[in-house]
Amino acid sequence: MLRIHVSGVDLSRVRMATRPDAMWETVLSFHRLRDRRGSTVFGKWRTESRARLNGEARLLATVVPPRGYFPDFLTPSRGGAEPFGLDAGMEALRDTPADRIREEAALLAEQAPRARRGSAGAPSGAALLEALAEGRAEPLGRLITTLRDYHRAAVEPYWPHIRACVDADRAVRGRALLDGGADELLAGLPSMIRWRAPVLEADYPVDRELRLDGRGLLLQPSYFCRGTPVVYRDPGLPPVLVYPVTHPGAPVFAEPGPWLGRLVGHTRSTVLRSIGQGCTTSELARRTGVSLASASQHACVLREAGLVRTLRHGSSVLHTLTPLGAALLRGGAPLAVS
Repeated sequence: MLRIHVSGVDLSRVRMATRPDAMWETVLSFHRLRDRRGSTVFGKWRTESRARLNGEARLLATVVPPRGYFPDFLTPSRGGAEPFGLDAGMEALRDTPADRIREEAALLAEQAPRARRGSAGAPSGAALLEALAEGRAEPLGRLITTLRDYHRAAVEPYWPHIRACVDADRAVRGRALLDGGADELLAGLPSMIRWRAPVLEADYPVDRELRLDGRGLLLQPSYFCRGTPVVYRDPGLPPVLVYPVTHPGAPVFAEPGPWLGRLVGHTRSTVLRSIGQGCTTSELARRTGVSLASASQHACVLREAGLVRTLRHGSSVLHTLTPLGAALLRGGAPLAVS
């Protein structure tokens, strides 16, 4: 179990990440790539991503084992609510102090003493870890290139969908924060995380005690996090709790279908615009001047068309726009990838 000790000062410094973090999504997606569970959500993504990979998985498996510890330096943090995009994250990884890379690579090597040999001519996993532990520049550069190539093959094509899921989660958490402050925000996190003031408990593969000591806590929703949240192993790093977003029951990355033709008429366009950054069905009815039943029906049609995502928030449901819905309102301009 993970126990995060939260003081009154820490509670006032709990904050939400503004968007998905490219580095966390890259590393955690590699876990999902090798995990056979969650086929409803990740099955199609696995099939498509594996077809685009070109040997990146062999090297990444050296530094990201299927379970247990992976180096903290792979997911650098700014210490604030603005996560890294891919380019900035890679630069931060390149700027990691050599002594920290040596320490974390040595720790990983201790936990995986029998690293498998790569293909002919490629260094073994143990050799790569040894080179990183010695602070050599070439292995780190090769690792960064591999991470970038993997991200472009397995994460970047799905970034609009990933961002939409994280934005929807942020809308739910933001509503909780407005309604009841940081206490309600922490109490409303996914079920594997439990707020028992002054301790935030979470299901975790090992026993961990994390004391925030006035530094606050960054909540980072993640599309590819699954089952349990993730924190840095090094307690001296800025405290970050990476937790899984809620996934819909239907398969993800579905292509738009003929039901887009149902989006006709002034009222439904008004409904789509009124959803904006998120609203409940009751708020939608008030904004558009229609009945509660009518607002619910319009939201349902928009959801079936892939323009709206709906998540439950207490006794209400919260509607947010998907990238397709947002692009439609912008006249077809795509959602920016960052």
